[in-house]
Amino acid sequence: MLRPKIPANPMPTGIVTGPARTDTPVVLHEAPAPVPTGAAPARPTVQLTPGAVIAVIGGGTAVVLIVGAVLVSMLLAVAVTAASLAVSALVVRSLVASQNHR
Repeated sequence: MLRPKIPANPMPTGIVTGPARTDTPVVLHEAPAPVPTGAAPARPTVQLTPGAVIAVIGGGTAVVLIVGAVLVSMLLAVAVTAASLAVSALVVRSLVASQNHR
C-alpha cells in the first residue's frame, strides 16, 4: 500500500531496465536530426608585403644569432669551469703528494 512506484527507466540512457514488452518495439537510440550548417565564415587572408617579409627574415636571423651567442657563452662557461677544476685538482694532488714525501 505504501510502496513507492519506481519507473522502469528513470534516466534517458536508451537502456531499458524494466520488463521487456513484445507488443511494442523498443528504440534504444535515435539519431539526432541533422542541423543545417551555413557556409563557413570567410577568414581573413594574410598578406605579406615585401617589407614585412624582410622584417620577418631579419627578426628570425636576430633571434637565431642571439640564441646561438647565449648557447656558445654557456658552453664556454662550462669549459672554463672544467679547466679551472682540473687545474685545482692537479694543484691539490701535487700538494698532497709533496706532504707524503716529507
